[in-house]
Amino acid sequence: MGQIVARDNKPLAAAAAEAPQQYLTFTLNAEIFAIGILHIKEIIEYGSLTEIPMMPAFIRGVINLRGAVVPVIDLSARFGGRQTEIARRTCIVIVELVQTVEDGELRQDIGIMVDSVNEVLEIPATDVEPPPAFGSRIRTDFIRAMGKVEGRFVIILDLDRVLSVEEMAQLGATADASAPATDNAG
Repeated sequence: MGQIVARDNKPLAAAAAEAPQQYLTFTLNAEIFAIGILHIKEIIEYGSLTEIPMMPAFIRGVINLRGAVVPVIDLSARFGGRQTEIARRTCIVIVELVQTVEDGELRQDIGIMVDSVNEVLEIPATDVEPPPAFGSRIRTDFIRAMGKVEGRFVIILDLDRVLSVEEMAQLGATADASAPATDNAG
């Protein structure tokens, strides 16, 4: 059997790797970030959240999405900054994470709060650079790559790391252990 090739005689897998990839871009604290479009399920207007007691600050609560409970992560707080202030363009991007487990795949929908959604961009593979080793306001392991778009960089996030359920659970346990025993809210 022969190898399937693209029109320019490159193997199909190599041609696909060089093809432009689509990313949803959004703004968070005046920086532009991107997520691969294949992770995105939908974008919804920011609505009422049900807060969950004793959760880390970056877990804003849960929403009811057509009968399913979906946790909502505040990306600004997840990156170590302050919680997102709700504004007119604040929205929740629903992403689907797929984890491999012993007997197949586990699919988890998670909402991420962003200041605003910008657009879907196609970024050619030739305009995607490896992440920097330093100099970012967020953890470098959260960055999958840097995309060059019209003379500026877009931070392409590694959603599996940013939304690592195991890591967030550990951070939640740490927050619980360090929380004061009494509630001083008044």
